[in-house]
Amino acid sequence: MDDGPVIRLAAPDDVDALVSLEERVFDTDRMARRSFRRLIDRPTAALMVAELEGQVVGYALLLFRLGTALARLYSVAVEPKMQGHGIGAGLMDAAERIAFAHACVFLRLEVRPDNERAIALYKQRGYRQFGRYLDYYVDHADALRFEKRLSGVEVRAKEAPPYYHQTTDFTCGPACMIMALAWFDRALKPDRRLEFRLWRESTTIFMTSGLGGCEPYGMAVALARRGLRPTIWSSNSKPFFLEQVESAQRREIMRFVQEDFKAEATAKGIAMERRTLTRDAVERALGEQAVVIMLVSGRRIFHHSDPHWVLIHGADAQHFYIHDPWLEETMLESPVATAGLPIPWGEFVGMARVGRARRSAAIIVHGDIKQ
Repeated sequence: MDDGPVIRLAAPDDVDALVSLEERVFDTDRMARRSFRRLIDRPTAALMVAELEGQVVGYALLLFRLGTALARLYSVAVEPKMQGHGIGAGLMDAAERIAFAHACVFLRLEVRPDNERAIALYKQRGYRQFGRYLDYYVDHADALRFEKRLSGVEVRAKEAPPYYHQTTDFTCGPACMIMALAWFDRALKPDRRLEFRLWRESTTIFMTSGLGGCEPYGMAVALARRGLRPTIWSSNSKPFFLEQVESAQRREIMRFVQEDFKAEATAKGIAMERRTLTRDAVERALGEQAVVIMLVSGRRIFHHSDPHWVLIHGADAQHFYIHDPWLEETMLESPVATAGLPIPWGEFVGMARVGRARRSAAIIVHGDIKQ
């Protein structure tokens, strides 16, 4: 091993070797052949192999989240007979260089608590544990969450609300409301029953060709009914989402429903700001232990223009930290990949403009924290 392995990006011809290596290294939670094939060409993934004397002796899989400053080291595998020869460290070096080249400030990973060799390597390289995800692996083992900041000074966000992912395509708003409710009531047990109850209370009825999403007035009313103190920020007073619906009848129903929500919000004394939410207002709210539910364009996250709600729960000098309730399962995402995402402020400014009118909307949610 005088010369060491060559580390390069994987090619389609490597798939057989990768599958074989996966079977020798892992007893459970193995990557499938089709996943290796798909990820080799994905712009949001970097699959690296370590090759020695023509043989694949290790690999590392790096995943990126569009619009974020985060990369995730999904998996590292080294040929069992070759462990202890620096192959894992070499793959980690390559992963960190590629993540930094993609303008990622943070690199995160998960590891089993009993994988002492890997944990020692991560700590030696400057990773620090920042969380634990219960019952993560197929055998119900937990996952320890580690993170390394690739540049700049380490500044941590405040304690985050519990994460809840939406269970349908149209319940991002209710999922964010659940996370807000759970932040202020630590005894709350989120579930689908609450998700759909909140959706029924705040839906616009129709959006595009299917079931409806939720707009800020209905969401604020639902939160106020549960004892929280929302403030609605909207860049204009027009109804939401009408431009996405072709049917005049559906547009009229949506307009009527939203006017009713707005009237109820007014009757409940819910505060309203007729302007775009500013960075200073977000940071001030976070300093007051509030959270912010923000409407963003899916174009910068999912490459489609559908509006989407996320929850802002922290900030540092360069980033907002969000919980995104959507899981992109085709990219091997789980809640550990979509909770606490760092979004550069400049990227977020573009993200928080929705539709042809470049409209903005948000709900600052205050409340009393109950342990």
